[in-house]
Amino acid sequence: MTAATAGIEDVRRINERFEAAHPADAIRWAVENVTPGRLIVASSFGPTGMVNLHLLAEIAPEVPVAFVDTLYHFPETLEHAERVKAHYGLDVRVYRPAPSREAFEEKYGEQLWERDLELFHRLTRVEPMKRALRGVEGWITGRRRDQSDSRANLAHVEIGDRIKINPVASWSADEVWSFIRENDVPYNPLHDLGYQSLGDQPLTTPVSEEEHERAGRWRGTERLECGIHGLT
Repeated sequence: MTAATAGIEDVRRINERFEAAHPADAIRWAVENVTPGRLIVASSFGPTGMVNLHLLAEIAPEVPVAFVDTLYHFPETLEHAERVKAHYGLDVRVYRPAPSREAFEEKYGEQLWERDLELFHRLTRVEPMKRALRGVEGWITGRRRDQSDSRANLAHVEIGDRIKINPVASWSADEVWSFIRENDVPYNPLHDLGYQSLGDQPLTTPVSEEEHERAGRWRGTERLECGIHGLT
């Protein structure tokens, strides 16, 4: 199957099967149905992404992991990424908008997000992800339905220009954290400090128990997505 040949009825049947399946089944399906060498996992090493990476290490550790380093991540996030790479021995490929933050700010100025948030995300996230997707036929993501209203109807498999696989789409946050604890999966220590969804340090805050998982991203705005998942 390819993104060009997968039929709508096939996708419906596949998604029905994955509703009651374990995320490992969706990852195996991706490995078996996407052309070898043209599948990646997109991850920023958040909790759901760590479920994917733990399973990937067991099923197909040769599949590359694409990490977009925006140059504005928390230091803890970058340290966590290095620990994960060493722990699982995965092929982590890093994509940046510039060689360094200094080089980026020399070209675009400091605190670009305050002047033009849309441009900031396009430059630091969307454009690097486009490079990561060159020649790719399918990509695995860590999105879940309960993360935000914008993801409430998320399917396990989506067909666009590429096949997008969301193995943990139907899991809750509690199921994710149960898996992490039961399997000793490494996670970002910032999650113990009230941060649930981690993005760029200047744009991310802790959340209260009453707030949804992504409430700390772009606080005070109506924004729910950075733009990466607008790519198909």
